[in-house]
Amino acid sequence: MTALALALHILGAVVWVGGMFAAYMCLRPAAGPLEPPARLKLWSAFFAKFLPWVWLAILFLLASGYWMVFATFGGFAKLPLYVNLMQAIGWVMIALFLWLFHGPWLKLKRAVAAADWPAAGANLNRIRQIIAVNLPLGLLVVIIGASGRYWG
Repeated sequence: MTALALALHILGAVVWVGGMFAAYMCLRPAAGPLEPPARLKLWSAFFAKFLPWVWLAILFLLASGYWMVFATFGGFAKLPLYVNLMQAIGWVMIALFLWLFHGPWLKLKRAVAAADWPAAGANLNRIRQIIAVNLPLGLLVVIIGASGRYWG
């Protein structure tokens, strides 16, 4: 069961962090030359497809992570530092995602539907700022998860 939990945990991280990386480092520069209506429609369509996967990734991460806390590590009292760091950063990432989803994303979706391009652009910019914080946090968690058991 630990192998399955770890596999689900890794898949959740790859989907979420990899999706943010692809969006920020690849799609963002590629969409830059598009006219605002086309660019905003593209981003709205991208997030409509990507964000449900993030919800699933978060579910996998939480369920598998807390299963491993108890089944593999014997509870919270016995957790190594690297697991506590992943957990703390992970909750910050989830909080940022919840803000992105329930704030700028819903506003972006409504603005694109209403062809309110200035409002859509402002909300897309807010999403960009949130991802600019969440992506480095996600990459840091990946590094911690991959290397933590080898610390000291």
